[in-house]
Amino acid sequence: MYRELRSHIISLLNAGIRLDGRKLTDYRKPIELEYGVVKTAEGSARVRIGDTDVMVGIKLDVGEPYPDTPDEGTIIVGAELLPLSNPEFELGPPGIQAIELARVVDRGIRESKALDFKKLCITPKEKIWMVIIDICPINDAGNLLDASSLAAIAALKDAKYPSFDGEKIDYKQKTDKKLQLEKTPIAVTVIKISDKFIVDPDVEEERVIDARLTVSSIEDGTLCAMQKGGDFPLTIDEISKMIDIGIEKGKELRKYL
Repeated sequence: MYRELRSHIISLLNAGIRLDGRKLTDYRKPIELEYGVVKTAEGSARVRIGDTDVMVGIKLDVGEPYPDTPDEGTIIVGAELLPLSNPEFELGPPGIQAIELARVVDRGIRESKALDFKKLCITPKEKIWMVIIDICPINDAGNLLDASSLAAIAALKDAKYPSFDGEKIDYKQKTDKKLQLEKTPIAVTVIKISDKFIVDPDVEEERVIDARLTVSSIEDGTLCAMQKGGDFPLTIDEISKMIDIGIEKGKELRKYL
């Protein structure tokens, strides 16, 4: 079954089309972004790319800074892959896919300096804001990486600080102070199948990939993070081409914010 599917997909790619009729670097439609979908969170967003549907919520908590960064806050990213979104997912501790998904989202935000961690400091060496980002796919129809990354940035844009008197947080009271985003990194995952490059794979295409490269870039096209996946290596020339595709398609996705 795998060989037949792979052979069919490659034959289509050689003809310049995909299983669903798209061109090689087309995203599925519609792409929809909705802000403020979880009223109990400090910020939230929902992103749909085709049939892939992801929700992200933001919680702001007060904690102690790390010893090596006494005047900086931090982010904590987690992903929960529930069976309701894909029957192949299982209940229990986060698996490899959930851990990688969280790390890719974390790296894009962290390495781009999307948040100024120093502005998250309340009292040096004592109190900081911790930005907790929870990723919850509702339906996995492929390309969770890009959908989750876009939803995370949108949720951060939506986030407002809760009421805090210096000692205790009142989560029932939201302030008008928004979480300030310095940059908006966008992640685009470029897939290599045989000698062709595609974006936004569906679940069938994800089964037959050779390699993938998630490319995160900011508004001016500057590369800020990458994550390699798949079982096969990539040449320097292939990486360069994938980066170019990722940055160009990132400009397209950014418009939905």
